[in-house]
Amino acid sequence: MKRQTRLTINEEVYMEDIPAYMTLVDYLRRHAGMTGTKESCGTGDCGSCSVVMNGQVVKSCLVLAVECDGKEVTTIEGLAQDGNLHPLQTSFAEKWGTQCGYCTPGFIMAAKALLDRNPNPSDEEIKHATAGNLCRCTGYVKIIESIQDAAKTLREERDSYGNKSLANR
Repeated sequence: MKRQTRLTINEEVYMEDIPAYMTLVDYLRRHAGMTGTKESCGTGDCGSCSVVMNGQVVKSCLVLAVECDGKEVTTIEGLAQDGNLHPLQTSFAEKWGTQCGYCTPGFIMAAKALLDRNPNPSDEEIKHATAGNLCRCTGYVKIIESIQDAAKTLREERDSYGNKSLANR
């Protein structure tokens, strides 16, 4: 059975009949061409498939695509603007917050949701916000450093634009 669904993904509207059983990660990867969102465990344990939906981080392997009807979804592809990487993407690359890279999109999206609500998180708040994401390569220290570096960059950008928040870019 299919259901007419309207999703907004990275500010682009998708209207189509979607099978009721299809997960959001499957829809993103197979229908919307958003392959940056990774599926690893398929059970919500690893966080590789994390995206931001209506401002909250969700594991897209646990969400049915039809449940996203009328909602806004941001994927890793939606962070770069006008060919410029988001500060989180830049910091992960520059601060070695990634090794194999498979978990990186999920970590970045969890960090994005955190920084949108809290532009100056402590290490403990970062650990809490990313607790649903697993990495087998980095040992987490570089991930936390990358998120702190991006938070600093976003605060500096905000301050240089007269406190106008750019964190939502």
